[in-house]
Amino acid sequence: MAEAYIVEAVRTPVGKRNGGLAAVHPADLGAHVLKALMERSGADPAAVEDVVFGCLDAVGPQAGDIARTSWLAAGLPEEVPGTTVDRQCGSSQQAVHFAAQGVLSGTQDLVVAGGVQNMSMIPIAFATRQAAEPLGLTQGPFAGSEGWRARYGDRPVNQFVGAETIAGKWGISRQDMEEFALRSHRRAISAIDQGRFDRELVPYGGVSIDEGPRRDTSLEKMAGLKPVIEGGRITAAVSSQVSDGASAILLASERAVREHGLTPRARVHHLSVRGEDPIRMLTAPIPATAYALKKAGMTIDDIDLVEINEAFASVVLAWLKETGADPEKVNVNGGAIALGHPLGATGAKLMVTLLHELERTGGRFGLQTMCEGGGQANVTIIERL
Repeated sequence: MAEAYIVEAVRTPVGKRNGGLAAVHPADLGAHVLKALMERSGADPAAVEDVVFGCLDAVGPQAGDIARTSWLAAGLPEEVPGTTVDRQCGSSQQAVHFAAQGVLSGTQDLVVAGGVQNMSMIPIAFATRQAAEPLGLTQGPFAGSEGWRARYGDRPVNQFVGAETIAGKWGISRQDMEEFALRSHRRAISAIDQGRFDRELVPYGGVSIDEGPRRDTSLEKMAGLKPVIEGGRITAAVSSQVSDGASAILLASERAVREHGLTPRARVHHLSVRGEDPIRMLTAPIPATAYALKKAGMTIDDIDLVEINEAFASVVLAWLKETGADPEKVNVNGGAIALGHPLGATGAKLMVTLLHELERTGGRFGLQTMCEGGGQANVTIIERL
């Protein structure tokens, strides 16, 4: 059976909102990781058959197929094409899936996957607002769809409402979420101080570490924040951070490994994507994980490490309750609440970290999942070699 191997995986540090990466053109962020990826792997850039990047809000400097633009901005061969995908927050995880599927199908041998997002430069949902305002639309991309309205009515499609709904349904208190958020910051700070991210990072200019973790945060400070929705439980403290960054992964077939003298570090053991209620939006990782484990013939106890995106604390806490996963195996170096969530880059970023942590700890299987707009979730299981 064909295999898809992960040969190399890198990421930039994650810049905080209006931080050290805020003024960097997204193509230059993408170029930075692509150049490092090819240099570290030792693979011939001309042998790459495609570059698949994730990116949301593909307008302005993120428009025009940012995958292709980033590759060219890196000074890499013009004959290599690129394509940009949007599966919302899971865009670059889906990019990895598409790249791996190309290899597994036998139609491609060497493919780059990754993603980029500069949220300081292009705010979240900017493209939606930019297109809607001239048309007098205020309800996002669903406004005016008779089919959508017939099926879902006029219920708001809003991630904060979804996060609140999850907290209520699973009985997750504000204190539960704040304690989880504090743990995320502490784990991230510990990882930074111990140099756990050093091997995976490609510093950009003066930015050499993730800027998001707050060393001075506390439960007392979190308790003083106002909820995003009046009367609710979700605050900025238990939500992912607006961020900037890029990530990239090189996937190869057995033939490419042999012909280019590459060293595989992991293999893609399983990949899948599932959907659920798009109004609640953020719960799809729960059924998607169950589906993936069943299809792979595994249980959650077979998994050594998990990376699940901390879009909101309630998302991860509900997933933990439903899966029965050991919290000590989940986001061991912190997550997006502390480290940030550069939308289109996060999926591959999490996989970069998962691979390096499996290598550091000697674990065998790692599972990655994340909630995505439209009520979707990708799941990837990798096996360290």
